[in-house]
Amino acid sequence: MRQRVGFARALAVEPDALLMDEPFSALDVLTAANLRGELTRLWEGHDFPVKAILIVTHNIEEAVQLADRILVLSSNPGRIRAELPVRLSRPRDRHDRGFEQLVDTVYGILTGREEAAERAAAQAPAGAPAPTPAELPLPEVSAGGLSGLLEILAARGGQDGLAELADDLSFEIDDLLPLVDPAVMLGLAQVHDAQLEITEQGRQFAAADIDTSKTLFGELAAARAPLIKAILRALRATSDGSLREGFFLDLLRRGFSADEARRQLGIAIDWGRYGELFQYDGEDGELILTAAAAPAGPP
Repeated sequence: MRQRVGFARALAVEPDALLMDEPFSALDVLTAANLRGELTRLWEGHDFPVKAILIVTHNIEEAVQLADRILVLSSNPGRIRAELPVRLSRPRDRHDRGFEQLVDTVYGILTGREEAAERAAAQAPAGAPAPTPAELPLPEVSAGGLSGLLEILAARGGQDGLAELADDLSFEIDDLLPLVDPAVMLGLAQVHDAQLEITEQGRQFAAADIDTSKTLFGELAAARAPLIKAILRALRATSDGSLREGFFLDLLRRGFSADEARRQLGIAIDWGRYGELFQYDGEDGELILTAAAAPAGPP
């Protein structure tokens, strides 16, 4: 109700422009959907006094649902990365192919998936520069969450639309995308035209027992996740296979804020421990290479 009152107070003075910063982020899903509908009906009304509305949002579906024009911003520094017109007629259907394609386009721009993920793939052209940890950061997802997504996808015949999958799981697409990120990064799934499709490696991972899934996860993370690759290279370059976490934090701060650098290292430690690539000694603050991940010695 406070949000509705906020809308009413803003509109009572009949402004030429309405500026809204994350207006629906603190609301439950149903209330947010109702308010978006009310705002759309007001905008389409003939006696609506506002000539322009600017909305800041992190919700991709919300942007596609409401906007006539989407500006995608980068971070550090904040610059316009892309400008996308939305030519979909209203009311907009999130299951419409054009809607799904635009969501996927915005998502790809935000994550840099089109360029960085392709370079990370095994079939990247020879001589192409490898993506850096800053270009392809680790998604904050557990191996268990990733396995659950792949099991659901495998049970649905191996592919499904992102919108349909989110609907059936009672999620927004934006809630599902953080699970899609690592699946694509590790080559366990592919996204084409808002369709999520499991790969053969994804099927193996979903059906594997815990030991096999750990081994497969470790192999894929070591081959495809830039930060995991960088950590392994550094640990293998030392005489005893260990380095203080401060070394990695200093490197990460060149591409991330201090808080994000710490978060990225924490995710890397979780991934490395699950894949049995390296361990973390919290008392000494050291990352330690496992015997399985150590380089082969001389015969």
